[in-house]
Amino acid sequence: MFPIIPANSVTAASGNEGIFGFGYATLSMTNLVSNAGVVSSDVTGVGTGRGLLAACEYGGDKGIFAYGATSGGYDLVSMSNLVSNAGVVATDVTGVGTARRAPAACSYGEDKGIFGYGDTGSYVSMTNLVSNAGVVGTDVTGVGTVRRYVGACEYGEDKGIFGYGDAAAAKYSMTNLVSNAGVVATDTTGVGTARGYVGACGYGGDKGIFGYGYGGSSVYYSMTNLVSNTGVVASDTAGVGTARNNMGTTQYGDDKGIFGYGYDGSNVFNDTNLVSNTGVVASDVTGVGTARRGLAACSFN
Repeated sequence: MFPIIPANSVTAASGNEGIFGFGYATLSMTNLVSNAGVVSSDVTGVGTGRGLLAACEYGGDKGIFAYGATSGGYDLVSMSNLVSNAGVVATDVTGVGTARRAPAACSYGEDKGIFGYGDTGSYVSMTNLVSNAGVVGTDVTGVGTVRRYVGACEYGEDKGIFGYGDAAAAKYSMTNLVSNAGVVATDTTGVGTARGYVGACGYGGDKGIFGYGYGGSSVYYSMTNLVSNTGVVASDTAGVGTARNNMGTTQYGDDKGIFGYGYDGSNVFNDTNLVSNTGVVASDVTGVGTARRGLAACSFN
């Protein structure tokens, strides 16, 4: 006999589809990602156009974009925009927490989210929890090294990890684990090449991947670092695809991922790179939608 699941029960995040949204400078359009990893053409934007924001899933099947900057990256905001389980973006919700740019975000606890780190004019490590109804909480005192342009993803089905990042000239490879109650741990010694502007997403149902990034002095990367289902980060895997940074990354198809868009110091891109359910990154897929950087992405449905 099959188990009976109550109609109002919350299940673990599935990440069947994905959405790329917003971007530098002051864009608000979105691009949906199907459960086969196919990116759609631009959808007219909703909400304040901005870049250098973050996004994550919440509620098991919905998403949220929050924070960022308008006016060329310097007018910092704390507003958020909810994403329905059909991929529809809602209008601006008045911000909660300190306005900042270049934070990271991931889901935790199967149905909640967390935004963390970033740049307020000073580098910070504060976090803001997102309830399973999409409500953003007030600032939680930061843990770990202050930095921006961090990557974040879920692992182990109900936990999260922040990793890498920069603070101007300083580039980092350390990570900070997030418990299934949303508690951020102190720094774990870094593995892999120190860099900022990395992307990250889940894959394989319970693992994660960090990828791409910027190492300073006009050095752009395409290497990746896998995250086990216990939150252990692996050494560098040789890069695939165009080296670039400042991209969006999300899970799709329940157990796969996608890196998309970005910048290499000279050009902005709309190319994507799919991640298999074993963490293998594919070569560039010809882009769809407006080429841009400083966007965010999350899964839904």
